Amino acid sequence: MLRTLDLTGVDGAYRSLLPRGEFDVEAALDRVRPIVDDVAARGAEALTEYSHRFDGVVPPSLRVPADVLARCASELDPQLAQAFAEAIRRRRAVAESLERDADPAPAQVADGARVGLRNVPVRRVGLYVPGGLAPLASSVIMNVVPAQVAGVTSIAIASPPQKDFGGLPHPSILALCHLLGVDEVYAVGGAQAIAMFAHGVADLCEPVDLVTGPGNIYVVAAKRLVRGLVGIDAEAGPTEIAIVADATADPRYVAADLISQAEHDPLAAAVLITASEDLAARVQEEVAAQVAATRHAERVTTALAGEQSAIVLVRDLDQAVAVADAYAAEHLEIQTADAAAVAARISNAGAIFVGDYSPVSLGDYSAGSTHVLPTAGCACHSSGLTVRSFMRTVHVIDYSREALLEIADGVELFALAENLPAHANAVTVRRDA
Repeated sequence: MLRTLDLTGVDGAYRSLLPRGEFDVEAALDRVRPIVDDVAARGAEALTEYSHRFDGVVPPSLRVPADVLARCASELDPQLAQAFAEAIRRRRAVAESLERDADPAPAQVADGARVGLRNVPVRRVGLYVPGGLAPLASSVIMNVVPAQVAGVTSIAIASPPQKDFGGLPHPSILALCHLLGVDEVYAVGGAQAIAMFAHGVADLCEPVDLVTGPGNIYVVAAKRLVRGLVGIDAEAGPTEIAIVADATADPRYVAADLISQAEHDPLAAAVLITASEDLAARVQEEVAAQVAATRHAERVTTALAGEQSAIVLVRDLDQAVAVADAYAAEHLEIQTADAAAVAARISNAGAIFVGDYSPVSLGDYSAGSTHVLPTAGCACHSSGLTVRSFMRTVHVIDYSREALLEIADGVELFALAENLPAHANAVTVRRDA
């Protein structure tokens, strides 16, 4: 089912050789641009038309009433409600203890010359929660909790209306919104939701400053179109998992974890990196057996057989680490002897899952970490969604007259060297004040 890619005789330049699927955002822009422009021009009327065209249902109200959110929360299965509450608790605990930096003390660069740093939350954010093949209620937690910990005071959520639920988003999504205290929720999906957030819709939705959350290629294309008008978190592509495993790994665990990510999407990527041909063969056997028993076998089979998935054979663990760094996976599992030491050698990954008992599924829901992570190799330069994603850094410059005069000659010379004499004069005029 999984093809095999032998890199044992290759040294370096791994990135161009590793499996990766096609995700052409540029090609989607032509389809998305008219939608974004139409929502900007016609507002709620356009949103309603696109709901009918793309979702096959018109919501009874584009903004979901607060009593509906409360009803969905009250109707949750008690055990599921407890699972939601624990996932929220753990994500908030990590956000508060690891991700929220206190404002540091100002740097004293000279007598009377201080430069401080303030972390200021974004004022208003729009959070997108996909509906699609899997209604990702967990994305509500992953977006809302860090925004709240950052201090964002205005949070809006959009999720596609569902025919099966009377034109409302999935009840679990609405229930989590209520549990997290978010009552501005819209039954709007796709590119039109991103347009609504960026441009605003009169008498419905105020424009936001930042848009976050995963989505399909049309959502990603819309985010690219409005970037600059608003901030965005990332242009996330299909999900991916890479597993570095050696002969000590349990092939049942490896196969189960590859399948778990393939379940997301036919375009999802599943990559095993190993020097053990015996493990590779046993994983192939386990994959065949487990796929046959899984509910979404067709989707999983398509993903595992795609060009984006493979078993990558390497010479040894050193090459496995180098290949994993070149791949820069969204999710990277380490299933080896002394897994923690191997994980410490990794530089490029959205999140690293260490050992036999830290599967990606744990991080998707209740580990306390974020599951909104960079894809398509972007983990070599980008990070996942955390409290810092919802904050801006502001320098605060506080110089006394004496401190300015001490450096005035240098500032004036610098400004004149750049042919900006008015810049120099802004210092000069203060010399005799």
